[in-house]
Amino acid sequence: MRRILITGVRAKTGAPLAGLLSGRGDIDVRGGSSDPTQVAVPGVHAVAFSWSDATTWPAAVRDVDALFVVRPDRADAPELIADLVAMTPAAAHVVLLSEVDGGYFAPDEWAPRVERAVRDGGRAWTVLRPGWFMQVFTDPRFFLGDLLEHGRLAFPGAGESVSWIDARDIAAVAARVLVEPGHAAATYELTGPEALTLPRTAELLSEGVGRPVEHVELSMEEALAGSEGFARRNDEGAFERVRLGLAGGVTDTVAQVTGRPAHSLRQFVLDHRPFSRLVDERDGT
Repeated sequence: MRRILITGVRAKTGAPLAGLLSGRGDIDVRGGSSDPTQVAVPGVHAVAFSWSDATTWPAAVRDVDALFVVRPDRADAPELIADLVAMTPAAAHVVLLSEVDGGYFAPDEWAPRVERAVRDGGRAWTVLRPGWFMQVFTDPRFFLGDLLEHGRLAFPGAGESVSWIDARDIAAVAARVLVEPGHAAATYELTGPEALTLPRTAELLSEGVGRPVEHVELSMEEALAGSEGFARRNDEGAFERVRLGLAGGVTDTVAQVTGRPAHSLRQFVLDHRPFSRLVDERDGT
């Protein structure tokens, strides 16, 4: 039986990935979490794992055949990931969840340094570079409040498009990469099936919210208001790549790896009705 550790099992990609792997029946899925009691995926073996506590790492990676690294968004991530990989068995396959690049980053910047920590770690590796997750629309830390309360999608897009990707598709690719041969030393650019303008994105989201949604163009300063330090720099880079047109490319990598097309944003809204429940909860119904 293969043993696979997911470092962020409750994250947007980690949770569906854990579900896919545990459903196979031939994999011991270790779900890493700073609070293992909160891991509720059936068939997943919850283990203590925290990027802030390296003493939790040795037991989590012991005897694993593969490691799925949900990159922590913190300034010391390159060093942390390098140390974790060094603890991982030499024969293990390390899969990193990175982010879309498009030639934006200089070699010495944070995201490329994170990727190098995996590539130079002496283990087989694969890097996944997804674009913007569709799940940001159902997350209260991002756009959910504005969508529900004001019917607006406030975003500094500068007229460019985004090829939103469903985290379920990222998880489906990761599941194949972690268990099938032939993916070592590969970097996969992952996108949804279409590039959508922000006004068109707002139109599609209105079907889930149940009210008209309008795209409101923000300046970069407006978008970054209240953010500071590393988080501000990270957010600025994400928005800037959209404004430069680097988030609108479309690949068929999801289909090539999984054998099925990526979900469209319309499918994401209709399949899950992700906002209906949230609207009901807000209204107390």
